[in-house]
Amino acid sequence: MGSFSIWHWLIVLLVVILIFGTKKLTNIGKDLGGAVKGFKDGMKDGTAPDEPAAPPQQVTANRVNDPNTVDVDAKTKS
Repeated sequence: MGSFSIWHWLIVLLVVILIFGTKKLTNIGKDLGGAVKGFKDGMKDGTAPDEPAAPPQQVTANRVNDPNTVDVDAKTKS
C-alpha cells in the first residue's frame, strides 16, 4: 500500500504527457540537462585553480588635491 506499482507510474506519466505535451517535456529535459552539465563544468573548473588570485589593489588617499574628488564629510549645504 505504501509503494506504487509500475501501472501507477505509467498512468501518472500518461497524464503528464497529456497535460504538458511531448514538445514541452522535451524542452524541459534539454534545459535541465544543460543546467546540470553547466553546473558540473563549473564545479570542475572551480575545484583546483592553477595559481591563487591576486587580492584587489587597495585604494589610497593620495588624491587630496584632485578637483574631481569630493569629501562628503566636509561638504556642507549652504
